[in-house]
Amino acid sequence: MDAQNAARTTTAQTAAHDRDMRPVLDAQDIARVLTRIAHEIVERAKGADDVVLLGIPTRGVHLARRLAAKLEEITGTKIPVGSLDITMYRDDLRMKPARAIGRTEIPGDDLDGRLVVLVDDVLFSGRTIRAALDALGDLGRPRAVQLAVLVDRGHRELPIRADYVGKNLPTSLRETVKVQLQEEDGRDAVLLGQRTPQATGQQ
Repeated sequence: MDAQNAARTTTAQTAAHDRDMRPVLDAQDIARVLTRIAHEIVERAKGADDVVLLGIPTRGVHLARRLAAKLEEITGTKIPVGSLDITMYRDDLRMKPARAIGRTEIPGDDLDGRLVVLVDDVLFSGRTIRAALDALGDLGRPRAVQLAVLVDRGHRELPIRADYVGKNLPTSLRETVKVQLQEEDGRDAVLLGQRTPQATGQQ
């Protein structure tokens, strides 16, 4: 099987698997929980004057941009938003195939003294966030670091928790959670299904 046919087969398998997954959140639900999280950030930070949002690629970046837009609607202030690539800080580099290095974009001058809110789509073992904290430590010294996630599915392996959660979703390790966003997937949804060897891009 050549590479093109293999890619088509994988795409077809992924699409078939997605159809078997159960919707947990739809587009309206995602918009609603992001609005709630934005209000919670404003309340907890007593405004958003020193807030910086950093999304963890890929979908965390899109969620961070949406949160920034909602924060601007609430506060009337443009919120700095960027991205934080964690590829070289992961603890599984030796166990998985080589990954493409993403982009880290730090808005403004620096992060020193700012309230940094890391944004990701799914919180699972906590290892991604640990890597993000290591990456952040090389970029500056924020006043505080908080975490906002669309879905917390449990099964933590490290003592890490989210400050802002769109939906707590109890799962088994045999299940997989897939976040789809308009910017990447053409629609907004959170799907829950059984893990399969062919399933890709899932948490």
